[in-house]
Amino acid sequence: MFSFSILMLLLQLFTNLHSADAQIGVCYGTMGDNLPPANEVVSLYASNSITRMRTYYPNQDALNALRNTNIELILGVANPDLQALATSFANAVQWVQSNILNYWPSVKIKYVAVGNEVNPVGANSQYAQYVLPAIQNIYQAILAQGLQNQIKVTTAIDMSMLGNSYPPSQGSFRADVRSYIDPIIGYLLYASAPLLVNVYPYFSYSNNPTDISLSYALFTSPNVVVWDGQYGYQNLFDAMLDAVHAAIDNTGIGYVEVVVSESGWPSDGGFAATYDNANTYLGNLILRAKNGTPRRPSKPTEIYIFAMFDENQKSPDIEKHFGLFFPNKQKKYAFGFTA
Repeated sequence: MFSFSILMLLLQLFTNLHSADAQIGVCYGTMGDNLPPANEVVSLYASNSITRMRTYYPNQDALNALRNTNIELILGVANPDLQALATSFANAVQWVQSNILNYWPSVKIKYVAVGNEVNPVGANSQYAQYVLPAIQNIYQAILAQGLQNQIKVTTAIDMSMLGNSYPPSQGSFRADVRSYIDPIIGYLLYASAPLLVNVYPYFSYSNNPTDISLSYALFTSPNVVVWDGQYGYQNLFDAMLDAVHAAIDNTGIGYVEVVVSESGWPSDGGFAATYDNANTYLGNLILRAKNGTPRRPSKPTEIYIFAMFDENQKSPDIEKHFGLFFPNKQKKYAFGFTA
């Protein structure tokens, strides 16, 4: 009996470690004219033990290359495609057939991200009215196939949706986005799907270096920097993520999980955008994935690093320098991709 208990304990420990290792993914952006073909990119993921990928549109070459790789995928719906999917269920059925059913289950599609950083009071506000109807149509098309428990349909937001993020417990969505985000949260609760959120301590720090220390942004502070009631924050990432958790909780709609669908640090092109800072942030972010936040400590954090490559067609200049790899497939940093 004693040896069996020890065996079960070791098995549970291995399972937990494996679960932590699997939390890191990498976003595959393609806005470069010098990037390798998709089959080589997928091989690069596999050879570096990167077990999760995010794409921003249904890249057919990538989908074909992902077959039988066991790499889990966030499959994006591009913002310009939202209207067609929102206004026609037949279009959504066809989209699901072409981009999911034609590849499932040999491609492990985990989430469908319907739109990226759509904000009803932002620069892409013209898409906002279509996000929830598109989500619902795609969900219904997936439900019709009985895959609603395997493939979750959601959307990705950024931190600009929050009107208040400090202290984290007072996190709340802006009053002028509540009519947009509240029904989405209600749907996510109904469908048991997470909210995807792009979380960038780099931009918070670079916009306010007077009040935010670099060590707090880079996970290198030796002590708690911010106390918020019972919760102590040693890094900005946790504080930002818990502000999102609190914003969801403070709607009163219900408990919705959060997946960090982007986070990264540029190595050039702007204030504090150095190789050393990026190396420190990203290496610590990978280690950080095995833990929860002070507000939600019970499970690891699923995090997707932005991005796989430096993308020379992005703008402004700082957006060109978020890659983990150079376009020639050489690693920019020495760390590995398991926690």
